[in-house]
Order: sequence, then structure tokens, then C-alpha cells
Amino acid sequence: MAKKSAIENNKRRIKLVKKFAGRRERLKVIANDLTLSMEERFDARLKLSEVPRNSSPVRIRNRCEITGRPRAFHRKMKMSRIALRELGSKGLIPGLVKSSW
Repeated sequence: MAKKSAIENNKRRIKLVKKFAGRRERLKVIANDLTLSMEERFDARLKLSEVPRNSSPVRIRNRCEITGRPRAFHRKMKMSRIALRELGSKGLIPGLVKSSW
């Protein structure tokens, strides 16, 4: 089980990403548009730097929905390998069969 603080920090980042997504996208389009003047693009970069860092989608960490484990994450199931194996062994995940030989 991951630390509660790490899980909560990640949830806070997810909320910030949703909140600032539109503003970040608009500023990035302006900053990367080569047809605009250098001053306009520079102003867009300055405004982009004022947006919170945690509003960047890159800072979100994929975590297991059940345990909060950050590593060995399966995107399709949104859980770690350990939780996936436990639930698969109990037969709680449809279509998943634990192999044994």
C-alpha cells in the first residue's frame, strides 16, 4: 500500500490538470506559433510559466486504483500486477485466467 500523502498528491495533480487544461493549451498554441511576433510568443511563455507546475499532465503518475502502487501498472485494468494477480486468482476479473504449469 502506497503512502496516503502520495496518493492524495496525485489526485490533486489530476484536478489541477483538468482545471488548467484549456489555459495551458491556448498559451502553448500562441507560444509555438511562428507567425506571431517574438514579443507575443514571449508573453505567452511568461504566462505559461505562471500556471502551476502540477497542472502539467506529465506530472501525473499512473497508480493502482486499489493499492496506489506506482510501479508495474497495467493501463487497461488500471491496477498493478500484484492486485491484478490477486483478483484474477479469485476469479473477479472476467476473461482473465491465471496460468499454471
